Amino acid sequence: MTASSGSQPLFLYSTTVSDVGTVRSNNQDSSFAGERLVAICDGMGGHAGGDTASTIAIRSLAHIERDDDQSDVAAVARMMETSVMAAHDAIVGKARRERKLAGMGTTVTAVALVGAHWVLAHIGDSRAYLLRDGVLSRITQDHSYVQHLIDTGRITESEAKSHPQRNVVMRVLGDFDIDPHPDVSIRRAHPADRWLLCSDGLSGVLEDGTIAEVMTSVSDQGECAQRLVSMALKAGSTDNVTAVIADATLALDADAFDLPHQTPLVGGAASASLEPIADIVNEPVATAPALRAEDSPATRAAQLIQDSQPEPEVARVAQPAADREADGERDTPDTGEIPVVQKSDGRITDDPNDPEVAKAIHHEQAEERRNDRRRRLRRRIVAIVAVVVALAALAGAAFGAYRWSQSRYYLGEADGRVVIYQGVPTNLFGLELSHEVERTSIRTANLPDAWRQELEHGIMRDTLDQARDHAQVIRKEIANLNKEKAADGEKPDGQPKDGQSKDAQSDDAQSGHAEDGGER
Repeated sequence: MTASSGSQPLFLYSTTVSDVGTVRSNNQDSSFAGERLVAICDGMGGHAGGDTASTIAIRSLAHIERDDDQSDVAAVARMMETSVMAAHDAIVGKARRERKLAGMGTTVTAVALVGAHWVLAHIGDSRAYLLRDGVLSRITQDHSYVQHLIDTGRITESEAKSHPQRNVVMRVLGDFDIDPHPDVSIRRAHPADRWLLCSDGLSGVLEDGTIAEVMTSVSDQGECAQRLVSMALKAGSTDNVTAVIADATLALDADAFDLPHQTPLVGGAASASLEPIADIVNEPVATAPALRAEDSPATRAAQLIQDSQPEPEVARVAQPAADREADGERDTPDTGEIPVVQKSDGRITDDPNDPEVAKAIHHEQAEERRNDRRRRLRRRIVAIVAVVVALAALAGAAFGAYRWSQSRYYLGEADGRVVIYQGVPTNLFGLELSHEVERTSIRTANLPDAWRQELEHGIMRDTLDQARDHAQVIRKEIANLNKEKAADGEKPDGQPKDGQSKDAQSDDAQSGHAEDGGER
């Protein structure tokens, strides 16, 4: 809770308000407001993904709030980066295990008070504003497409407000092929510093001048957060709207009075399950105050429908595991994919910088790699079996087709003669499905054109005897044609033409002789 500023300690007090808004069906923002840590995470990825991703990120950062001695600024800066990267790994792991969550992601903007310094970690387009000596400064740089256009001089700040791609984020935590390393910075802390961490549901509709006016004029933290969220909704924000207000206070004499202790507040999606966060910080945590009924457009709409004043929402407080165990409510901590380790002193931690947690993370990652290898091996075996079955089926079909083809016969042509083949006149993958069984003495030159064309395609018959019978039919038809030609005074087929050699005549005579003898 305290940090020294020179010889005088600084104290951090904070609060948060998060509202689902008038358009979205669920709140995908998550926020944390503690005595050492404040954070805002804006989830994305649909109804089932964004709230999960932002909750995981808050839980991964929450250990920084724990009441331990934190005076090494560089160590805490490394801790912040490690925690964000651990959240990234956890989100990726969760998405792999539950495919419905594929594509989920979240922004992260977090500030911790360490010694006399602020440590800030940032990725995405949520924002951190610092009000110092009445001057508001935007500390973070949006990792968005429109910010890239602004930086390159292609559009102005005012044009970015209405740009059709203003919601495109170029860096974010999630199961995307995007650099997940956050921007980490350190700056001196001054007494009376006031921080605003907010989602783009607020910064996207309110001008910096408006934000500065509210933060300057409204000293009460709770009222300031309520006012900013309400104004964003009234300005037409169609997104979830979340604000975290954190003030640094200088205590001139810390021993002269007992400073009040602040219970860490959790807002948005992460507030749906407080016990894991209570386990991580090892102290009670409470749900953040809701947006006041008169200020919430969603509540006003509900009042018009119900025509009654809704009951005010009561903050819920969750005790850490040790207290729940004493009350008989001990359960297993669930930090949303972040490994949880119980130390020898009974303390529960998910700090990724803790050697035991780091070992647990390494063990989980090794187990996940083994599971991935098993899954890949199973997929490979299934694929091989499928290929073998397919090849066997193909071979069986090919064999069946070949067996069927060899039960058939057809008449075709080879070397100018009619030939009987067993099989069918085709090939399968280059394999001929027929072979010659008998060669007749019938010359294809003696046949009419129509018959020759039929022979080129194959005259199919079911049995060898049927094929032989059809060859005999062809002989008889040739004989009949020759008789008709002889009756008309024409030379029958097989007779020498004018100018034909005697040798050719002799061949035809022999052919006719063979036909008369009934040779096949």
